[in-house]
Amino acid sequence: MKILKIVYVFFVTILITGCTASEVNRFIQGATEATLTEQDVSNGLKEALIKGISTGADQASRENGFFKNDLIRIALPEDVQRVETTLRRIGLGSEVDRVLLTINRGAENAAKEAKPIFIDAIKQLTVQDAWNILKGEQDAATQYLQRTSTDRLKVLFAPHVQEALDQVGATRYYGDLVNTYNGFPTTARKLDPDLNAYVTNMAISGLFELIAKEERAIRENPAERTTALLRRVFAAQDN
Repeated sequence: MKILKIVYVFFVTILITGCTASEVNRFIQGATEATLTEQDVSNGLKEALIKGISTGADQASRENGFFKNDLIRIALPEDVQRVETTLRRIGLGSEVDRVLLTINRGAENAAKEAKPIFIDAIKQLTVQDAWNILKGEQDAATQYLQRTSTDRLKVLFAPHVQEALDQVGATRYYGDLVNTYNGFPTTARKLDPDLNAYVTNMAISGLFELIAKEERAIRENPAERTTALLRRVFAAQDN
C-alpha cells in the first residue's frame, strides 16, 4: 500500500513537471528496492539456491545425469588417466569402460540423497553478506555456499556415495582394475584403490556446477524467477 501511494504521488508530479518514462521507471524501481529488507534478500537468495539445487539434483540423479552430461561427467581418477593407454593395451579396456560407467552411475544414485543435505546447508546462509552476494558475480551465491559448506557436505555426502558405489558395483570393479594393474611386476607406481573420496569430491563439484548454472539463469532471465520474492529480489540486481 505504501509503495502505491508513493507511485501515485509521483505520477501527480509528472503531470506538473513532465518527467520522462525512463525517469518514472527509475523512480518506481528505486522505491521497490527501498522496500527490500536484508531478510527479503536473504530469503530470496535461499529460495534461488534451493530452486537451483532442486533442479540440479533432479537432473543429476536421472540415468545418465552425470554420464551423458559433459559439464559434470566424472572422468577416471587422475592416476588412472595417466596409465589408461597402458591399461587398454594390456587388455583391460572393457574394465576401464565399466569403471567409468559405474562411477558415474554411483554419482547419479548418490545425487538422489543430495537435495536435503544441500538445502539444510543453504538454510544456514546468514543475512550478513546478502546484499554483496546479490550485487556480486553471476555465481556469487554458489561461490558463497561452496566456501561455507563444502567440508560439511563432504562428511554428510560420503556415506551416500559409498552406498551408491557399492550398489552399482563400482567399488568392486575399480578395486579389481587397480589391483590387477598394481599386481604386474613392471608396475613401479601403484594406483590408489580408494574411490570414495574421489567420487564424493567430483559429485559435489558437479552439483555445484548445476547450481551455478541455475543461479545464472535466475539472474539473467526474468522468466526463471518463478515466485514473487525471486522477482522482487533479483529485480534489484538488474539495475
